[in-house]
Amino acid sequence: MEYINAKFVSQKISKTRWRPISSTSLQQPEVFATGSWDNEDNKVSIWSVAEQGMQDDYEGDPQLLCEYKHDGDVMDLQFLDQERIVTASSTGSVTIFRHYQNSQTLSVNQRWERAHYHSCDNAPCTGVVCNSPEIVTVGEDGRINLLRVDHKGIVRTIDNADSSTIHAVTFLRTTEILTVNSIGHLKMWDFRQQGNEPSQILSLTGDRVPLHCVDRHPNQQHIVATGGQDGMLCIWDVRQGNMPYSLMEAHSAEMWEVHFHPSSPDHLFTCSEDGSLWHWENYTTTDTPSFLQGGRNTTIMSRSTIAPASINHSLISSWLTSDSSKGRLETTNMLPSQTMSVNSLDVLGQCLVCGTDGEAIYVTKQVPM
Repeated sequence: MEYINAKFVSQKISKTRWRPISSTSLQQPEVFATGSWDNEDNKVSIWSVAEQGMQDDYEGDPQLLCEYKHDGDVMDLQFLDQERIVTASSTGSVTIFRHYQNSQTLSVNQRWERAHYHSCDNAPCTGVVCNSPEIVTVGEDGRINLLRVDHKGIVRTIDNADSSTIHAVTFLRTTEILTVNSIGHLKMWDFRQQGNEPSQILSLTGDRVPLHCVDRHPNQQHIVATGGQDGMLCIWDVRQGNMPYSLMEAHSAEMWEVHFHPSSPDHLFTCSEDGSLWHWENYTTTDTPSFLQGGRNTTIMSRSTIAPASINHSLISSWLTSDSSKGRLETTNMLPSQTMSVNSLDVLGQCLVCGTDGEAIYVTKQVPM
């Protein structure tokens, strides 16, 4: 078991995200943000795990750098860049906070009030995804909004994108997004098209199991992972039909988040209402990394970039290997004991952070890769 540090923070943590590091940097991430929910006063907080002094084995508590009151529950949180953080609120608003690193302060940089709403009330904004300067938001109202930094209004709204709650969104390409909803549908949307119809719909046959989370493979934008109410991990190839490529028994309750490792995508991480955080390792029998099998040209992306449309489709991912003799999947629970819901996780380099309803943040800098 890797060394994992627990920090009790007296608030239920809904979201955790590492501040991005430059793609040329060999450093490990040192700063992360958290958002809280279901507290009297919710907050966005910035934390540091920078090593103090010369102790190589320092694994001390995360240190609070600054925090700011957040109106409503933090439903989602993403770094736009190294200074700015975008949050989604249960009040329906979307806010950009700026982190001033010299003075260690946070302030509101921009806000879109009531980006999501019902006719008589606000609707929670359930998810945001960023590809600066653009931000896409989704909500309980079934709307999709395209926002642009420093642009006061909403650039584009797909009003009746869904008749049910949209729970999460990710970019596939610069102009294409993928959403997941509360009746088990994945929908692809192309912003180049003027209409309000998805370009493709994928779903699990028969079952209308709500999907809560989605992540795209960092190098191959046609591969996505989803998780939902039944705790199952689904891998999809959006080029092939409208059914998942594989279904894997995972958690015993809702899966809240799924993340491919941004630079080692044979590693995948999931967290759940059942109090567990799983590290999935996809081994192949060849020495070649699975994302290089089948083609020589590949593009390694950092989390903040979007895979180009010209990526080599002959690449074969280990997540799409149907021959079980050529690989094996191993899972490890990263947390020492299963207690309350693990609501959010993020992984960057060898560092992993997660937040729980047990009012704790867990950090490890030794994720085995």
